[in-house]
Amino acid sequence: MHAVLSKKRIAPDTYDIWLSHPDIYRYAKPGQFLIIRIDEFGERIPLTIASAEKDRVRVIVKAVGKSTYKLCAMHEGESVADIVGPLGNPSEIEKLGTVCVVGGGVGIAPLFPVARALKSAGNEVIGILGAANKDHLIMVEEFKPFLDRLYLSTDDGSAGVKGTVTNPLKEVIADYTPATIWAIGPMVMMKFVSLLASQNDIPCWVSLNPIMVDGTGMCGACRVEVGGEMKFACVHGPEFDGRLVNWDELIKRQYQYREEERLALEKYVHELGEKDG
Repeated sequence: MHAVLSKKRIAPDTYDIWLSHPDIYRYAKPGQFLIIRIDEFGERIPLTIASAEKDRVRVIVKAVGKSTYKLCAMHEGESVADIVGPLGNPSEIEKLGTVCVVGGGVGIAPLFPVARALKSAGNEVIGILGAANKDHLIMVEEFKPFLDRLYLSTDDGSAGVKGTVTNPLKEVIADYTPATIWAIGPMVMMKFVSLLASQNDIPCWVSLNPIMVDGTGMCGACRVEVGGEMKFACVHGPEFDGRLVNWDELIKRQYQYREEERLALEKYVHELGEKDG
């Protein structure tokens, strides 16, 4: 059992959670993820590692389905049944010169250890963080020590420039020509960042979070087409060159699942209301 050591709401339906674990900090590297099971009847939830310290690991969780709602509703001192990890391949960190990291929404959290590692490797790191509005922008102050330049964007213009992250990214590409781009966020955001990278012949690493069940490549649920070949995000990724990803097929599958998850969540909330009533 792994206890919830602390929990803090950092944005609407989004929580910063530290969980106890004796070993993950010894092995975790930027880009890797965990699979958490809340109880013996719970589904497995894949979550990217935001940070890891002695005897504890940090995840940023947005409540979007039944299991993530249950995790976000837990109190300090309560425990989850299982934490498996670190899983997946770590980010390929090296000194490249000028690099750009682009995060959208809750995807900002898994971008943080990547940005920190890139800065530690001696790179000039340009950061672009975007969200729907200022209330959904997370971890901005934590990023600042590891960025040489920071751009913010919000859909409604309440913080930074108005619009999507691709607006400041066009400026960064024109002014600094980064050697590599890292992008983590909603599928549609990563698709258009990858398109810009492709148009400018810049390598672009994206962290994919398709449907995932076991996290070991056995179920095949997290399959994604990359460069015309079928890959499993859990064992071949989660990072891939976004210029090679079949985004249309991946987005179609993801939204089909989200609709099924939405219907299941509505049923769960309804049943909970009847029970409380």
